[in-house]
Amino acid sequence: MARKMRKRPPWFRIVILLIVIIALIPVLEVLYVRFFNPPITTLMIFRRIEAIFAKRYHGDIHYRWIPLDQVPDDFLDAVWQMEDSRFFNHEGFDWIEMEVAIERAKRKHQPVRGVSTISNQCARTLFLWQGRSWIRKGLEAYYTFLMEHLLTKQRILELYVNTIEMGDGIYGIEEAAEHYYHIPAKHLSRPECAMLAAMLPFPRGWDPHDPSPRLRARYFLVLRRMSAGGPIERKLEPIPLLSH
Repeated sequence: MARKMRKRPPWFRIVILLIVIIALIPVLEVLYVRFFNPPITTLMIFRRIEAIFAKRYHGDIHYRWIPLDQVPDDFLDAVWQMEDSRFFNHEGFDWIEMEVAIERAKRKHQPVRGVSTISNQCARTLFLWQGRSWIRKGLEAYYTFLMEHLLTKQRILELYVNTIEMGDGIYGIEEAAEHYYHIPAKHLSRPECAMLAAMLPFPRGWDPHDPSPRLRARYFLVLRRMSAGGPIERKLEPIPLLSH
């Protein structure tokens, strides 16, 4: 006589259903931004809440969307050079850069520093929160996987340049151009594009009109990397400052 299968308890089915729902929510979120421009991002919401407790930040949301073809090529070039030079050659995870980071950490006897691609950063900005927890990293990997398979590279880049944090309450290249230089993004000069790209690691702490030594060094590094893909320039452009 065949052994009867043990009947699973009701809570088991509930758990499975919850897991399926939780797994599908990111899919629906990514599909949404495939067809629609996000009216707000999770980062904006968290920054707004943070400003309530941290008086040094305003928490305002200044956010203006432009299509990718209105973003200056110089800014895109600067972003590629500094943030993710293999963006069009990987599927969301730069394994080559990860190996380099591991080897560098071994030589210096230091912890391995994270390697974030444009897709990683975009996923974190749109759907997640800042931090170094394993939960967030796991979710970031899942969202990145979904974005790379449900969106085009051009759409990911368009989402990135329009939602990335570029100052206290400043989001996206169009708003940054208006805020810092009082011009539309499409009119930004090459030095201005390089300066805005140089600010990305610390956008709420650096000021392009009063660059710290570290920001100044990054600015020249951006220009050198941009120039490496074309004719070598004899003289680097001066740092763009806003006239008072």
